[in-house]
Amino acid sequence: MNTLYSKIALTLLGLFCFVGIVLGVIAHLATELYQQEITQRLNLDLAAHVISEKPLLKNRQVNQQALEDVFNSMMVINPRIEVYMLDAQGGVLAFFAPHGKVKRKTVDLAPVKTFLRNDKALPILGEDPRDLERRKIFSAAAIPGSNGVAGYLYIILAGEEYEGVVSALKRSYIYKLITWGVVANLAFALLAGLVLFSYLTRRIRKLGGVMEAFKQSDYLGPVRFRSESPPRDEIDHLGYTFDEMAQRMAAQVKQLTQTDRLRRELVANVSHDLRTPLASLQGYLETLLLKGGELTPEDQRRYLEIANRHSLRLGKLVSELFELAKLDSQEAVVHAEPFSLAELVQDTVQRFELAAERKNITIESNFDVQLPFVYADIGLIERVLVNLLENALHYTPDGGIIRLVLNPSRETMSVQVSDTGCGIPTEEIPFIFDRFHRADKPSCENDDGAGLGLSIAQRIIALHGDAISVESMLKRGTTFRFNLPIANTAAG
Repeated sequence: MNTLYSKIALTLLGLFCFVGIVLGVIAHLATELYQQEITQRLNLDLAAHVISEKPLLKNRQVNQQALEDVFNSMMVINPRIEVYMLDAQGGVLAFFAPHGKVKRKTVDLAPVKTFLRNDKALPILGEDPRDLERRKIFSAAAIPGSNGVAGYLYIILAGEEYEGVVSALKRSYIYKLITWGVVANLAFALLAGLVLFSYLTRRIRKLGGVMEAFKQSDYLGPVRFRSESPPRDEIDHLGYTFDEMAQRMAAQVKQLTQTDRLRRELVANVSHDLRTPLASLQGYLETLLLKGGELTPEDQRRYLEIANRHSLRLGKLVSELFELAKLDSQEAVVHAEPFSLAELVQDTVQRFELAAERKNITIESNFDVQLPFVYADIGLIERVLVNLLENALHYTPDGGIIRLVLNPSRETMSVQVSDTGCGIPTEEIPFIFDRFHRADKPSCENDDGAGLGLSIAQRIIALHGDAISVESMLKRGTTFRFNLPIANTAAG
């Protein structure tokens, strides 16, 4: 009983019952008033016609013989009427009825005077001398006298016998047939209304079922209302809105689930990568504190250099964590401007020339210095180049080659950083941009831990509307590639 359809059905049932009762009462009253008006209009001049035929007053006295003749003749014609002789004040002067039947001695003349006006609206009900409570239709006429109106002839058109006939008609077959016909029509209308509401609310029930299924799926879906397209009415619009909301909620829940998983992995990886340099740093410092006097100056310097190296690594890791957190937050804003990517690449390569010489690695730059400007954040793009070059230097063995290639097109500038390092296993490529990702089987001997450089680079390029692609072959090398928009194209 808590469903929308059941509530509509109960409301409709109550409404039809109320309307049926109101219509029944109105029909009964209207029929009765119509019947009274017809009867009164047909007998409108009855009393006046009687007075014109026979004088009812003789020497200011009731002409009993004339009144009796009138009554007898009218009873022959219509035995259901009642005839009364009233004086000028409404007092009952004469009547023909069994003893005790007449209960009123006077009759209110206001309805009689209204009846005698020309602008009367029928039916007009007057007091019945035989009934102290009910009013009935009548015909009346003034009896003229020497000094004006001497009295009134007052004829009740719906007497006791008339009411008996009406009561009998109400119990007749025709009356019952009409009553049951009205009831049957109301019942049919109610049934048709329930069927129609069931048809109209079926999509609401379907949408409710889809919502419940979406809830049972822990808001992961997929669910779909699948109504017609384009939307026909408000229910279709509601269904389409729910579809979009459900898809967005499911995507957000999945994203939150993935983010929570990555957060747990990040905490575990950060704990591991911070603990290793901290443990080494603490170990060498404790050794210097405990055995400083026993160590030679060369050992002390070597311990300090190792501790300093771990301290630098720790500081770099913490700095990268803050940088990546800033890039992932909503505060990350790209301040794009036109600049020469060729000059930026040259400046970045010069920063790594000394480190490359130490490892006997050649850094080649293959592009034209007159290339068009790109439209990007120069500081963030410099950070991407630095991270990719650091990664290439780290995994390229002595004697290797690192190449930087810029290829312009009509709308974008392609940036390519290649190395001849140890390469990446095919199954590990989809995960190399994950934070602190560690391969199950490292392909490089000098892989001393996972960092955040590639994650930061990928996030920066994503903020510029692109992604870094990777191509790699084991023992042959790796190529990273991304695109930046040309300045004039981006501005247009």
